[in-house]
Amino acid sequence: MSQGEERAALLPVALGWPVMGEQGWLRETRAAYDTVAVDYARLVHGELAGKPLERALLATFAELVGNAGPVVEVGCGTGRITAHLRDLGLDVTGLDLSPGMVAVARDTWPGLRFAVGSMTDLPLPDGSLAGLVAWYSIIHLPPELLPGVFAEFHRVLAPGGELVLAFKAGDERIRLEQAYGHTVSYDVHWLPPDRVAAQLAGAGFAVHARLLREPEGYERGPQAYLLVRRPGGEAGR
Repeated sequence: MSQGEERAALLPVALGWPVMGEQGWLRETRAAYDTVAVDYARLVHGELAGKPLERALLATFAELVGNAGPVVEVGCGTGRITAHLRDLGLDVTGLDLSPGMVAVARDTWPGLRFAVGSMTDLPLPDGSLAGLVAWYSIIHLPPELLPGVFAEFHRVLAPGGELVLAFKAGDERIRLEQAYGHTVSYDVHWLPPDRVAAQLAGAGFAVHARLLREPEGYERGPQAYLLVRRPGGEAGR
């Protein structure tokens, strides 16, 4: 068995490990997304079709990863980005904090793998991934936790592994009490792209692409995207 095949074989087993390190913000975020899961899926299902820049960035990520090994989307929600990455040819699994979101993802995309877990304590072996995607999922973490989470991303990526992030660009915390037609209570953090890039570099990543997009439609501010790599290998290239 090759190293890539061994990693792929480990992944579904590892993703069955329990969520660790329960905290208040984590419980709130899980409860909110459990509440909104069905309506969230209905409202955002086809959204990526109207966002060519995001599709181009995901296609670049997929080309860089290639067939080097498994990919995980952390904070996969109802699975729309995970499914898109599968369609781009990646061996991908979705991981989300919310059992409600994962249940909808499994119903919507029955041919894909989804599991419950937290990005703060990833249930994965060291160096087991060729790629990692955090698509608007770091926005719910208290900003002081980001350096530790980025260190965790670095741990699970193999040398040469790729990481792509999407997040809301700014510097503020917004408390949501209504979302997707439901009463909820959780935080959304708008993050300065330069600070996030510096934190990624501090965790050992090399930043090799940045994109800042102006708001469109319902968005109330610019959107940021970073493509980074764990140095030391040639995953997918």
